Amino acid sequence: MALFVLGNGRSGTSALAQVLALCGASLPPGLLGATSENPRGFFEPRAVIHLNQAILHDHGSSGYDMALTPHDDGSFDVDRNSVWVAKVKDYFAGLPPAAVVVIKEPKTTTVSGIWFEGARQAGFDVAAVIAVRHPEEIIGSLEKRAGQQKYVDSSPELTCAWWLKYSLLAERDTRGVPRVFIEYSNLLEDWRREVKRISAALSIDLDVKDEASVDAFLTPSLRHHQNRGPVTEPFGADWIATVYDALAAAARDEPCDEAALDRVYLAYGASERGFARAFEDGRRYRNLNRLLPPFVVKLGLETLALAHRRRGTWA
Repeated sequence: MALFVLGNGRSGTSALAQVLALCGASLPPGLLGATSENPRGFFEPRAVIHLNQAILHDHGSSGYDMALTPHDDGSFDVDRNSVWVAKVKDYFAGLPPAAVVVIKEPKTTTVSGIWFEGARQAGFDVAAVIAVRHPEEIIGSLEKRAGQQKYVDSSPELTCAWWLKYSLLAERDTRGVPRVFIEYSNLLEDWRREVKRISAALSIDLDVKDEASVDAFLTPSLRHHQNRGPVTEPFGADWIATVYDALAAAARDEPCDEAALDRVYLAYGASERGFARAFEDGRRYRNLNRLLPPFVVKLGLETLALAHRRRGTWA
């Protein structure tokens, strides 16, 4: 089985991947190692990072793209991406034998259909673990990372847009495969319970537990930000709360409100496309205006006034 860990970055995906590995699943070789922003390690294969970057770049997109448009116009459909499906198939064919191999790299969430098909063609069954985390905690985590790395500040508005896209796609694109939702706070609170939920939902054996290593790995220091209060709603709608409530319910084994998620998906997609076009056109006008400093505008207006002999409405 190819077990994909999907969801927004900073949602506990790294912790999930390592816990799965310590419970009997296998991580591919060639992982991205620890860094100052993630001192425990990322547990994601460098080859998968490279492939995702190449797939997205080939479609004029990136992991930082907020748009849903390419996911609605068929850009990432399997039948249009046979070359990339073949590359994914080759990647899986080259992995060491394992009953369950864990694939974790957040950008996979945006191109999961290509990965699912490539895995199937390589002879793997496909399943998904979807990481869920309160968006306010992700906002705090990204703000801290930006400060540590001296990045351009990640505004709450931008973080919420990314969170919406990745959360919506992770749920929407896994409706046809076995899946389970895991909330980060629940994993830290009782990892044994959450591993049992994964085993039961996906019918996989995760009983080979190195319990001492899991306990040592999942320390309270892994959770730098805690928030159970209201969510930020920067877009004048109830999108963030609706999506989080639906995913958090699924992480409690309650029914996932797909209708509510579809409503937000359609509303966010329509707004994103409309504002993207408005901002694109607005930038063109702004760039044109930069070519017209005030003295040029004044000269042009006075020339027009002279041409009309400063009479009538030009007086």
